[in-house]
Amino acid sequence: MNIKNCKIVNLPKIQDPRGNLTFIEGGNHVPFDIKRVYYLYDVPGGAERGGHAHKELSQLIVAMSGSFDVLLDDGAQKIKFHLNRSYNGLYVCPMIWRELDNFSSGSVCMVLASNYYDESDYYRIYNDFIKDLKKK
Repeated sequence: MNIKNCKIVNLPKIQDPRGNLTFIEGGNHVPFDIKRVYYLYDVPGGAERGGHAHKELSQLIVAMSGSFDVLLDDGAQKIKFHLNRSYNGLYVCPMIWRELDNFSSGSVCMVLASNYYDESDYYRIYNDFIKDLKKK
């Protein structure tokens, strides 16, 4: 895959004086059926998350509260996204290395995933990821 396939997805924002509402529909707002949802919270200052790539998994990453940076790397190009709005998500396609850092205090990162957890889908060593990219 190419990093150009990764992009910010604008999610519906229903404004109301009592509080806003945003919803996400699999196959509509994201190009996959949602099989798993997880979230990161209480991330200590200076900590990094991610540091891996997926062979088949697609994700939508949303800053539910606060902010953080997502660095994407396809082996040829790197691009950084700053997520800080709960009505925007970052679509990350397979075969993209990702690193999350610069978490603000109290931030919550929600991730919608296209598949159930499968350790064999992960690249956890960057050089293994690059080596397999060159095979394709």
